[in-house]
Amino acid sequence: MILKTAHVTNFKCVKDSTSFGIDKDVTCLVGKNEAGKTAILEALYKLKPVRDDDGKFDVTKEYFRPSVLDYKPRHLKEPDVAIRTVWELEEGDCNELELVIGPAARETGLITISKRFDDSVSITFDLDEGDVVHGLLKSSDLESKEKGKYKSAQTVKELATQLAAVPEEQKQRVVFLQTIKARFGDKTARQVANEMIWNRVPRFAFFSQYLRMPGQLAVNQFMERASHNRFVDEDRVFSSLLEMIGMSVDSFAAVTTYEDLTARLEAASGKLTRELRSFWPDGKHLSMQFKFDDGLSADPAPFNSGKIFRARIKNERYDVTTAFDQRSSGFIWFFSFLVWFTQLERNYKSDLIVLLDEPGMALHGTAQKELLRFIEQRLAPKFQVIYTTHSPFMLDPSHLHRARPVEDVYREPGLKEDATIDPARGTKVFEDWWAADKLTLFPLRGCLAYDLTQSLFLGPYSLLVEGPADLMFIEWFRCKLASLKRITLDRRWIVTPCGSISKIGAFLSLLGSNHIYCVVLCDYAEGHKREIRSLGDTAILASAQILTADQFAGKPEADIEDLLGDEFYAALVNACYGLSGAQSFVPPAAQNGRPAARILKAAEAHMRLMPPSVPEFTHPAPADYLLRKGIDEPYPGMEAALERFERLFEKLNGILAARLLERCE
Repeated sequence: MILKTAHVTNFKCVKDSTSFGIDKDVTCLVGKNEAGKTAILEALYKLKPVRDDDGKFDVTKEYFRPSVLDYKPRHLKEPDVAIRTVWELEEGDCNELELVIGPAARETGLITISKRFDDSVSITFDLDEGDVVHGLLKSSDLESKEKGKYKSAQTVKELATQLAAVPEEQKQRVVFLQTIKARFGDKTARQVANEMIWNRVPRFAFFSQYLRMPGQLAVNQFMERASHNRFVDEDRVFSSLLEMIGMSVDSFAAVTTYEDLTARLEAASGKLTRELRSFWPDGKHLSMQFKFDDGLSADPAPFNSGKIFRARIKNERYDVTTAFDQRSSGFIWFFSFLVWFTQLERNYKSDLIVLLDEPGMALHGTAQKELLRFIEQRLAPKFQVIYTTHSPFMLDPSHLHRARPVEDVYREPGLKEDATIDPARGTKVFEDWWAADKLTLFPLRGCLAYDLTQSLFLGPYSLLVEGPADLMFIEWFRCKLASLKRITLDRRWIVTPCGSISKIGAFLSLLGSNHIYCVVLCDYAEGHKREIRSLGDTAILASAQILTADQFAGKPEADIEDLLGDEFYAALVNACYGLSGAQSFVPPAAQNGRPAARILKAAEAHMRLMPPSVPEFTHPAPADYLLRKGIDEPYPGMEAALERFERLFEKLNGILAARLLERCE
């Protein structure tokens, strides 16, 4: 069965969550701390938990507190609904139901299952018992004339009564009556269908961030707590481990065969180690070890006597082990979850809905992404998963439709509302994102912003430049050369300005990924040499190429403006700022056979001498002017500029071609 919607009312901080959709694979409840996300999961868990005792409501502790005094007097006679769910039957469910009630099983539609605070469960769906009777008659071995005698029956009970009232015995009639009694007994078709449906409803398994497996456990104390049904949270995870190795609480301390116990412990540790290495970042060198030995007298109580279970992690790189509970809290949570889930998977196959409360909050952002991958690859193919989070890294940008914002709503009544309405509306689950608070949506915005940054600013092949002027000059010459049918820059290159050479490394570290190949084009001057050298040494650019403007400008020091040439750029500055006569910018001449200095620096020096009436000089202004005027405007030194950019583009296209060939190989 597939859970379609849920609706929580009067449970803890939830007055009325409103009905919200559940995805067939994964649903994420996202919101701020104390928004009520956990309460939603707890209410769902109460419907049909893996431990029956956990399904009982405590009105005093769990009913919506502001209204509990008004509710208690009517609790026994009119218990309120705590959780209402809507389900869809799968093919296997319909087949099983059809074996009992016939073709009417295909007409039931969606199933509504509710649970009240008195722990009673109600199941409602479309079912006409007359259709059930008709289907039973149609599928029976009775002759057509005989079947016609019982068409007036509208219930299974009426049909059985009419069959039993016929005095003469007929084999087909006797067999048919026996079949009906075997299927229905004294129950109606709806009652039988209800029982079958309830049996097929998956159980809910709830795992919170507080469930942690212990690094060591005193067996005697564990058995004492088990015998008095006083398990603490860590005992529940340890019980899952016991089940995994095929042992019970009673048999654990009675083990006398070393080889048998060792085999069980090694089998369990091997299975968990494989899972750990698949989904834990940098876990390839880690392995799990379980030990069962005697407590030592100098150890702290209660680990100084009796049998002690110990869990340790071995680091294969250094050939050393450490106690499990000395690892990071994120690692402890993830491994505890693996133990818990692995045993549930074994016990329940696919008849389970997994509820995870704030999973992986102690994990690094990349480890949270690995946890999402675990959920998608290991959980979602078999179980529906519902989890809560307030971390943008626990959201999948490709499946944001699965997110349900959760908010503790406090809003003053509007002008058209009854003034007596309590402004405290309680926890709400929104399907329309626009209705949720901006702070509630912050994790979603963070997730989306990170993903958009990756896709909008960087492509698979990215040319990183220092500023927007570089981007505009490259785009102008790309278009100009293309219009002349000459070598131009391949459109697969995405040109991205980073601000300055000092920011390129940080830019890539924050926004880059393993799927992006980068080439850096930067200015080159005496002060840049050290920065360029350190940039080339960084790990993230180890496989990238760094090109400098001097390689194409024919100067020992150069900015991208030098690729335009002195005449071209001087004319562009004069046109951009309306300079003429004595105010005109004239590029400096070469001295003693050495090329002139960087044209950009000369322009900056000249513009500082201009009167206040001339706008302040900025690097992007001439480039912006060039773009706005279009590619048909003539400039001196155009041919030489085109040749320089053509060489740059030819170099970049060659790098791209080599990279594509490398990927094909």
